[in-house]
Amino acid sequence: MPHANPRAAWTVDDLRTDESWMFELDDRARRDLVSAVRRAADPAKRLLDYRRDDFDLGSAWPVIAAALRQVRDGTGFAILRGMPREGLTAEAFELLTWAIGLHTGVARPQGKASPFMTAVRDAGVAYRTGKGRGYSSNADLDFHTDSADIVLLTCYNVARSGGMSMVSSSVTAHEVMVAERPDLAELLHQPHYFSRQQEQAPDEAPFYPNPVYDERDGLLFSKWNRNRLRSAQAIEGVPALSAKQHEALDLLDEILRRPSVMHSMYLRPGDMQILNNHVTLHSRTEFEDHEEPALKRCLFRLWLAPPDGVALPESWLPAYRAVEAGTVRGGIVGQAYDEHRRAFEAWQAADLGMRVA
Repeated sequence: MPHANPRAAWTVDDLRTDESWMFELDDRARRDLVSAVRRAADPAKRLLDYRRDDFDLGSAWPVIAAALRQVRDGTGFAILRGMPREGLTAEAFELLTWAIGLHTGVARPQGKASPFMTAVRDAGVAYRTGKGRGYSSNADLDFHTDSADIVLLTCYNVARSGGMSMVSSSVTAHEVMVAERPDLAELLHQPHYFSRQQEQAPDEAPFYPNPVYDERDGLLFSKWNRNRLRSAQAIEGVPALSAKQHEALDLLDEILRRPSVMHSMYLRPGDMQILNNHVTLHSRTEFEDHEEPALKRCLFRLWLAPPDGVALPESWLPAYRAVEAGTVRGGIVGQAYDEHRRAFEAWQAADLGMRVA
């Protein structure tokens, strides 16, 4: 068993005993964030035109930086409460999310149209199809990891009902599985095949191999998405799963939802959830939305490659396109990755001292 960061192997009881994964902004920090957005906002600019130096986050940044350290070195996730929500339009709240992202890492594209920021809301998409994406549906989601080192999610509006967020430690799940069924745990270290959901870039195949668990430099990493694995089974050239593999994956999903392993919470307006995709998996329950458009559930999602990210297993290369520490990696490059996006990536990487692979 690799020597993973022991704090990443938490249980629900651990989180209740030690709430160091929770952070809160005070009134001064909220004022600083509002001022930063109002000073920098320029209707003539697109998100990719902004630079880190455009936003002075003031007294809020040390709190955010502490939350990010927790995500990297601790439990692998953090909740930041108290982001200024009242008095900010959805567009201003989105810009605030982007500003925090500029201080955190290099944003990564998230889909076929190569967006660097995604509004998480119900757009009527069917999740369990060969091209479905959970963020644009109201469906109950499988436990999964996103395709980037860090996912940052800020909450602007909540649903009328449902939409509970769940997080489990993939390190803990692995430990439980090794203890209960080491034969099945071993299978999860073999390559599995995942669909790109018809969003592949011109130089990518429609599917890619990736083990559910792998290790590098004594650290354990996870990557799992049942919906993409299920979709890949219908693609020509993808090997069929064996009965034992099905058994292993079913057991993993069952462990992830055990009450001792799965932490559940409702995000509320002004909350920011930050997840380390290498040591956590997350999910969400189905939700029922408001009728009024202005009240509908809306969150903003960023995928980020941070400058202090650790080296990844070589088996992550087909999905991440780069695995070495300090590189810009991850995301779903998509089919609209143009010069404007490349220029942003190069500028932001240089500003943070990172390398573009």
